[in-house]
Amino acid sequence: MLKVGVIGCGAIAQRRHLPEYLQRNDVEIIAVCDFNLQRAQEVAKQFGAKYAFQTHEELLACEEIEAVSVCAPNNLHASISIEALNAGKHVLCEKPMATNLAEAKSMIEAAQINKVKLMIGHSQRFMAVHTKAKEIIEQGKLGKVLSFQSNFSHSGPENWSVDGSKSWFFNKDEAFAGVLGDLGIHKADLIRWLLDDEVSELTSMYGTQHKNTNVDDHAVILMKTRKGAIGTITASWVSYPNEINSTVIFCEKGTISIGVDPSYGLIVDHSNKQRELHELGKIQSNEVGEQFTSGVIDHFVDGIVNGTGHLITGEEGYKSLEIVLAGINSANSKTTVIFEKA
Repeated sequence: MLKVGVIGCGAIAQRRHLPEYLQRNDVEIIAVCDFNLQRAQEVAKQFGAKYAFQTHEELLACEEIEAVSVCAPNNLHASISIEALNAGKHVLCEKPMATNLAEAKSMIEAAQINKVKLMIGHSQRFMAVHTKAKEIIEQGKLGKVLSFQSNFSHSGPENWSVDGSKSWFFNKDEAFAGVLGDLGIHKADLIRWLLDDEVSELTSMYGTQHKNTNVDDHAVILMKTRKGAIGTITASWVSYPNEINSTVIFCEKGTISIGVDPSYGLIVDHSNKQRELHELGKIQSNEVGEQFTSGVIDHFVDGIVNGTGHLITGEEGYKSLEIVLAGINSANSKTTVIFEKA
């Protein structure tokens, strides 16, 4: 049995981490914690945790715990993760992994020094439609990727967070970034992984279009990859009333469309007019009743138990965070950001 703790009892913990830990017969939920102790106690009872704590220090002091999920506000991701890694716990940290690259680097170093695993919760990689799309791209039958359009938009955290419109998502001091850090980073990670490519340059624009907040609620990034593809990422909290979670990849010999059709999760249109229709279930969604096992918890647990490690390491999380930070920099300075090759 892998013995786990969950730090933070908000929506992502209640709707993703804890239910998915509970589904496994090789995991025991030892403890949860939240600054709202009553919430932690209620969540502990709901998911069968042995202990409910108010602070992460109390949870990390629990010697039974071998691995933790860090589901705290964004500004605490790095500091809590580093404390957990230094305590010898494996860490699954929600995205974005940190608020700056120095923090992210310190997380990676802490995992290395303590010989424990650090995984970042970029869930888009585990969706069946995306794994199939990557397989198709890697087969090479569609030729070189020329362009892409990726969009992750919904009506905002007030309809998702347990704290509604008072959520930390709307407070820059806690969130550090708005929709770019919430949804945009998912698509930044997805594009890097799907195309097996890195960004060479980008320019972006964002604004607070509709929400009563001091962070961005709508953003667009235009970027070029090292292999020459040019495309856009759109992230928005002002998509009323529908959620959009889609990606279209334009290749030399056809187009891959993901999440654009209500019946078929993935469609391949070949230049010879042939069409492939793949059902593959609904794309992962925030809509009630449409979220199933994300694959994140399974991958985290299996990587520890089987010793296979993880697809989305701290180094991978670092590269996707770098894109979001560059997007913020570009929008604020109204300039194009050029990435240096590693």
